[in-house]
Amino acid sequence: MPQASTAARTRWTNWAGNQSTVPARVVTPGSAEELAKEILRAADRSETVKAVGSGHSFTAIASAGNGVLVRPHGLTAVRGIDHGNGTVTVEAGLPLHRLNRLLAAAGLSLTNMGDIDVQTVAGATSTGTHGTGRDSGSLAAQIRGLEIVLADGSVRHCSPTEHPELFEAARLGLGALGVITALTLAVEPAFLLTAHEQPMRFDEVLHRLDDLTAVNEHFEFYWFPHTDRCATKRNNRSQGPAAPLPRFKEWLEDDFLSNTVWEGACRVGRRFPASVPTIAALASRAWSDRSYTDTAHRVFTSPRKVRFVEMEYAVPRASVGEVLRELRALVERSRWRISFPVEVRFAPADEVWLSTAHGRDTAYIAVHLYRGTEEQGYFTAVERLMTEHGGRPHWGKLHTRDAEYLAGVYPRFAEFTALRDELDPDRRFGNDYLRRVLGA
Repeated sequence: MPQASTAARTRWTNWAGNQSTVPARVVTPGSAEELAKEILRAADRSETVKAVGSGHSFTAIASAGNGVLVRPHGLTAVRGIDHGNGTVTVEAGLPLHRLNRLLAAAGLSLTNMGDIDVQTVAGATSTGTHGTGRDSGSLAAQIRGLEIVLADGSVRHCSPTEHPELFEAARLGLGALGVITALTLAVEPAFLLTAHEQPMRFDEVLHRLDDLTAVNEHFEFYWFPHTDRCATKRNNRSQGPAAPLPRFKEWLEDDFLSNTVWEGACRVGRRFPASVPTIAALASRAWSDRSYTDTAHRVFTSPRKVRFVEMEYAVPRASVGEVLRELRALVERSRWRISFPVEVRFAPADEVWLSTAHGRDTAYIAVHLYRGTEEQGYFTAVERLMTEHGGRPHWGKLHTRDAEYLAGVYPRFAEFTALRDELDPDRRFGNDYLRRVLGA
């Protein structure tokens, strides 16, 4: 069994490079019991404790400040696969890409995923990572049980029937209630997806949006600011046979063009902002009509190597057309130069307390800026627009909302914070970000 290890004053930086911290200690526990000892040790020293995953959040949600940083590398085991009940139990630090390979080898699959697979299982679920789906929701909505270490060092096992209140709160718990050490996820027999990617005009997408989201299991699109062009993607289950992209074509289009060439274009746009509309027009026309059929996780996810910062808001599904038209008008009357496309995805209502899709069918609108690009008020104006429509910010992406605002858009917010007060009165798992979004 791996042993807990410590290292003094080690700097941690997230993937985007916009968040960093130098904790007092870094620990890598190999079991829930080792983690409990580290939490009690931190309590004796009046230190906070924060667990990190792969660092793919853009907010400071995982920042340990001057406290103890828990690294995930010692908690990556697969504890069991239950084919009969359709579940897999894995430890919290297992990266999603490894989980996908393990499930594929067992003839199984997650029902839905986001568009990257580098996050740890607990990091992805605790921040509300989601993909797009007509009938299937976020990763947190697929959790069927979890193991969590609380501030008093106790280890709790939770499910809909065992500590159900803690289960409902902790499956998307922001790291505020304790440190998750294992998760049980719903899985199903492996399946194929056929992806159909097609360029389309902005107005056509919005005109056909109800139909596109109703007839496709997974629909998303990207709008290129400074143009009227969108790239759409429809993913639907297929009986096969598999017809994946040829390896060279996949590398050329999904790696070389989408990452290497795109990185160069973004650098040019950052250095010469006046060139951005031309770059956007060229990029939007580079998307062509194509279809392929492959294993589900290979269709859901793609390599994302170009680094950026991101803001994403969840708005009521019924409002998305109006919001996007207002966003387009904002861009057209501004002097902004936006090189990254706006990403739009969808999810059904769920019951997870702090899920951005809690209680309402949801559309997600994500805006990005290439790393090092001047913000110019873009995120500020987009956030104002989203909040005018009752938007809920993604917990792991940039926003300025506080507890007062969030209490008004989450019906179970008070119950969550009351449970936090009960389980962590000394804020052992607190940091500046959680104080802002949950209250002191």
